[in-house]
Amino acid sequence: MLSVFRSIPTQMDYKGQKLAEQIFQGIILVSAVIGFIYGYITEQFGWTVYIVMAGFALSCLLTLPPWPMYRRNPLKWLPVQESGTEEKKAADRKPKRHSKT
Repeated sequence: MLSVFRSIPTQMDYKGQKLAEQIFQGIILVSAVIGFIYGYITEQFGWTVYIVMAGFALSCLLTLPPWPMYRRNPLKWLPVQESGTEEKKAADRKPKRHSKT
């Protein structure tokens, strides 16, 4: 059962995050404008709220799951380095200076 959930990708790249944010904001803005106009015409504030909530639900459905369109630009990670290159000797380090205040 858990292997099914582990096979689902859970990450987005940075460009995908930007695209998801733009889609989310666009849908919320359009639904708010449509909801306001429709609510003003019908003189029912409840319709405004329902339309904005429907826009929110639609935008969540389109932007929260990591759809393939959000994973088109994967990051290229650096290769793993050997542990010996990361360790510095104590003589190579600069002494820390503490400011006197």
